Amino acid sequence: MSAPADPPAGFERHFRRSPVTDAWEPLYSKRDGDRFVIGLRVAAAHCNARAMLHGGVLSTLCDNSMGIACALAAGDGTSLVTVHLSVDFLGAGREGQWIEVGAIATKSGRTLSFAAAEATADSRIIGRATAVFHVGDSGRPKTV
Repeated sequence: MSAPADPPAGFERHFRRSPVTDAWEPLYSKRDGDRFVIGLRVAAAHCNARAMLHGGVLSTLCDNSMGIACALAAGDGTSLVTVHLSVDFLGAGREGQWIEVGAIATKSGRTLSFAAAEATADSRIIGRATAVFHVGDSGRPKTV
């Protein structure tokens, strides 16, 4: 059996790099209407001692996708900082599976922005998340 193609149709290399996620590369992303989706193929480096996708990796991907969804909804020059993150773990991702975290901005205000995300492993739901972000003006062009 041949290995699945990476990434699935519509995904490109994720445009936002971070020292936190550099060890998890390659990450992929796409816009799907109002949704912003981050994807990755689970490797050993993403797993805990039980060979499951580590909850910290999933939480970070949820935070990242929701923050970008809110930034895209808010527009240029917006700076966001996470003030609340909640993740419900509903299943496990395993090495070799394709993980997608799809997020939408659910409400954007002057000082707070809200988002929700759903995480899947090979299209099976493994988590849901919500977040609240503080909205500020960075004073420079937006670089999500």
